[in-house]
Amino acid sequence: MKNKNEKGFALILSLTLLLVMSLLGGSLIVITSSDHQSNNTSDEYQQAFYVAETALLEAEKDIINTMMGEWLDPNQDGGVPMRDSIDVTDENVAAHNSYVTQLQASQVSKTDGSNLARDIDGRTIPQNVSQAASGLDTDTECFNSFKNIVNKDTIQVVKHKRAQSFLDLIISPLLDEANFTVVDPLATEAQMEKERERMSEYFFEYFSVNLGSVAFRGSGSSLKKTTTNVQKQGTQYKLYGCGYLRKNGNIEILIPLETIVTLES
Repeated sequence: MKNKNEKGFALILSLTLLLVMSLLGGSLIVITSSDHQSNNTSDEYQQAFYVAETALLEAEKDIINTMMGEWLDPNQDGGVPMRDSIDVTDENVAAHNSYVTQLQASQVSKTDGSNLARDIDGRTIPQNVSQAASGLDTDTECFNSFKNIVNKDTIQVVKHKRAQSFLDLIISPLLDEANFTVVDPLATEAQMEKERERMSEYFFEYFSVNLGSVAFRGSGSSLKKTTTNVQKQGTQYKLYGCGYLRKNGNIEILIPLETIVTLES
């Protein structure tokens, strides 16, 4: 004979199990969503760090190009323009043509297939200049992130580049129609466009300070025995670089990096 007290027990048990399973399912969704958000944030910080490293590399390249001369194409029409300060005379034109011939003889093949040469006549030693001349802006988030900079209102720098697009510098050349299938043969144009949109939010900024002359010499067990310990004169620069993620006009992630480079004078 059935016990009347057991009526409805199966329904209550089913509802209880349904509630428990719903709670477990909801918990898994929350945990998965949290992990996904955490991974996205971690990826964004990592990407911002790479962009900051790019800023330092660009700052160093800027200094080297100033000291050694910018790269230019001596074979291209107008690729080696005459200095604005030089009068256009037959003598100066002949000297300029001789200079172009010299550059053509010293050109170097680059990885992109171009043949370039250093504009050695344009070499200078980067010196500290006024804030106005360098374009320095001490109100940027990048500049203010370096707490070790003293006398911020009177600091003099070599050059200051702001809001440089990481997309235009690095990503766009890789994701154009000619190259994106090389980067990922299975990628579609829609996927590449989505990647362009994502990378368009990353920017970098850098500025460099001339620390003055410094003596340095080579050392190490691999040097020849004829090497002396005579010190050479060089110039030392402090490079500051930032990589940041900007969304809706606001900087959400900013990574500041700094380094010191010494170049032989």
